Amino acid sequence: MKPVGVIGIGRYLPDHVMTNHDIQAMGLDTSDEWIRERTGIEERRIAAVGQATSDLAYHASVQALESAGITADDLDLIIVATSTPDYFLFPSTACIVQHRLGCTRPIPAFDMSAACTGFNYALSAGAQYVASGAAKKVLVVAADLLSKFLDWTDRSTCILFGDGAGAVVLGEVDPGLGIIASDLFSRGELAEILYAKEGGSRNPISMDNPTRPLVSMEGRAVFKVAVNTVVPAVESVLAANQIAVSDVKLLVFHQANLRIIDAACERLGFTPDQVVITLPKYGNTSASSIPIALCEAVSEGRLSRGDLVVLVGFGAGFTWGVTLLRWSC
Repeated sequence: MKPVGVIGIGRYLPDHVMTNHDIQAMGLDTSDEWIRERTGIEERRIAAVGQATSDLAYHASVQALESAGITADDLDLIIVATSTPDYFLFPSTACIVQHRLGCTRPIPAFDMSAACTGFNYALSAGAQYVASGAAKKVLVVAADLLSKFLDWTDRSTCILFGDGAGAVVLGEVDPGLGIIASDLFSRGELAEILYAKEGGSRNPISMDNPTRPLVSMEGRAVFKVAVNTVVPAVESVLAANQIAVSDVKLLVFHQANLRIIDAACERLGFTPDQVVITLPKYGNTSASSIPIALCEAVSEGRLSRGDLVVLVGFGAGFTWGVTLLRWSC
């Protein structure tokens, strides 16, 4: 199996900034202080009217391709991790991104749905193609536009989410670099602690049921499950690869809630300088939060070739995943 790693990375955030004060001005029973204390979020980015998930994914992908020094026609596969596809039935958002990028080759392109753990899942899937020799270059994009699926009168959910996209190009790297381990998990019995009830085949939208799908969450349950699942998962992957916490340069958590990140890091023993935090600026951007944070760390010079990185995702399903890699850019 060939060593596989990240050879290019990019991100995209919409221009419009919505602050906590803006949300309070909408008439919700909340405040900047209340939101910051409970979530760590100060502002988030919201997509423009008419902007779709594929638009966000496209911009992040262009940046990732430029970072890798390749064109769309060098790609052998495109995977888009999203919970908010352009179209809920078909075509896939990945096919739309393929076209927008100007890819002339008829390469495979498909979507993956694992909610906020989507990047970990798509990264693992894409890596298998390169490792086996089935593909040489794979574009993995995580993009979500949850602002269109929020109840803006529900302060328990609308304050949390923002829109964004992150992308990486995977390719063969030097031995000793790249993805070391990728552990993925799910517990379907916990599906209803975080879900959107309407819009699927279980509760299809119709003339009799015109409600659009809206995010519904049991916040306390998500907090408890997230911490109690990701902590042993991180401990396990580090132990299996004989890596100490002090050996890890950066820990990149899904940016869901600062309290979750702090609680998990305290139990794991990671110091603040090892952790990447983008939550105050962007909120919870679902599957895209990990690649956005990773891209930001790279742009700030916090990662060097050969550094150990741990990517931790968790979200609806209930799903979670841990990816251990040695940075290869």
